[in-house]
Amino acid sequence: MPSLTPPPVVGFIANSGTGKTTLLSRLLPILKERGFKIGLIKHSHHDFDIDQPGKDSYRLRKAGASPVVLVSSHRRAVITELGSQEPTLAEQLYCFPAGSVDLVIVEGFKDEDYAKIELHREELKNPLMQPHDPSIIAIVSNQQLTANVPVIALSEPSQVADFIIHTFIEHTNNA
Repeated sequence: MPSLTPPPVVGFIANSGTGKTTLLSRLLPILKERGFKIGLIKHSHHDFDIDQPGKDSYRLRKAGASPVVLVSSHRRAVITELGSQEPTLAEQLYCFPAGSVDLVIVEGFKDEDYAKIELHREELKNPLMQPHDPSIIAIVSNQQLTANVPVIALSEPSQVADFIIHTFIEHTNNA
């Protein structure tokens, strides 16, 4: 019987150019290989359009349909016009109903209050966010740090996976 509890959510935050997407592209295959279904929400501060001018779905959206669901036997995309207000993380979690995934990973939404892992690179010389954000539960870094949260080596994505599984998935399944 599928779980009725919403999936756990963990975010990865860092300054732009720190390597969040690179780390996630190494982490996701590890989690998948271990048998977990992972959803992802990536926050963008830029306007984007996944639809293409000249396509029927684009024309229908421009004519006023919202949301537009574009679906094939391979994938589905839901395109919704949001206006100009900044979206919240809670509003985006509707995409992951209970039982659909084991975990939702979020890239971004760093100002919201949810469990986050900070990515830090010594060479970028950015100050740590963790001392000022109590929702940061771990730091992934390419430097040895002293912090009041676990610090995981950036070069060890399997250790990041272990931390996530232990903290979010095993804990949820044992609750």
